Amino acid sequence: MEKEVNRRHAYYNTVVKNALKEKFGYKNVMEIPKFEKIVLSLRLGKEKDNAKSFNTAVEELSLIAGQKPVITTAKKSVANFKLRQGQKIGAKVTLRGEKMYQFYDRLISVALPRVRDFQGLSTTSFDGRGNYSFGVKEQIIFPEIVYDKIDTVRGFDIMIVTTAKTNEEAYELLKLMGMPFRKGK
Repeated sequence: MEKEVNRRHAYYNTVVKNALKEKFGYKNVMEIPKFEKIVLSLRLGKEKDNAKSFNTAVEELSLIAGQKPVITTAKKSVANFKLRQGQKIGAKVTLRGEKMYQFYDRLISVALPRVRDFQGLSTTSFDGRGNYSFGVKEQIIFPEIVYDKIDTVRGFDIMIVTTAKTNEEAYELLKLMGMPFRKGK
């Protein structure tokens, strides 16, 4: 039985691979940059002490990602932040394979267009090794979140890890995959 491939994954295999190979002159198909994983991470500042709010935030992240998040804990105690070692401070989800492509498709075709006054994403958020990170200020841009049931509007970070070796290769990959970058910057 053949696995069903997401439309973004199919688009990558048919169009994006060939365009990247032509632009950068790759000799081997294994050199062509691709998505490795997408990591969603949620940090809870003052909400870390409120168990109900913490559980709600983790539940919302699992709805958005489509898989259960891992709870992150403090590595060491910091008195100024009222933080003890081992205390729950956030959650993260690592998406790979088809779930990653499904999330990416929902992100660029449904969620980002719902951001108020959206001008596009910055092109300066690359890390020098081909990875791209940005933050989402409101979880309500995702259709899985029911607006009437949220207690607090909270944001989270999204990191797209690619196999690209340079920022230019990663930018071209994301641009060809439909990432809405800001014009002129």
